[in-house]
Amino acid sequence: MKKILFSLVVISGLLFANTSSAQDYKTALGVRLSSSAAMVNNSISLKHFLNEKAAVEALFSFGDPLALGALLEIHKPLGTQGIQWYYGGGGYIGFVKTYNTTKQKDETNTNFGAQGVLGLDYKFVNIPLNLSIDWKPELNLIGDINFEPAAVGFTARFTFGK
Repeated sequence: MKKILFSLVVISGLLFANTSSAQDYKTALGVRLSSSAAMVNNSISLKHFLNEKAAVEALFSFGDPLALGALLEIHKPLGTQGIQWYYGGGGYIGFVKTYNTTKQKDETNTNFGAQGVLGLDYKFVNIPLNLSIDWKPELNLIGDINFEPAAVGFTARFTFGK
């Protein structure tokens, strides 16, 4: 009898977790701080949900390098209200300043690449604040071919709408 009751509780919990809303906000704007020298590192983040589970995140990294990235993210709820995990991918374009010793002048190199993302997202219940931590590896394909696997970031955003 205890096994049946335990099984019903576990199944009910799983059903509740899968049927709960995957989003607690519609749009969010904030700052992403990164731990590495990725092409899209410290940046302004704008995240907008397309539906209950899919969001688009735009990242604008200013300074050197100057970069613009976009990610399509799929969000999945966890058991606690306001917290979800997500994964996705996208691309970026970046502009890096270099000094050409032959020409004795500064040049700007264009880089294009792919990026993935895996992270946790938390929306506070009573205040319009969203926090996330993620791992965002990058593969630079055009310009300077390299892979940056250690791009971990923390994002704090102000949320709008539901």
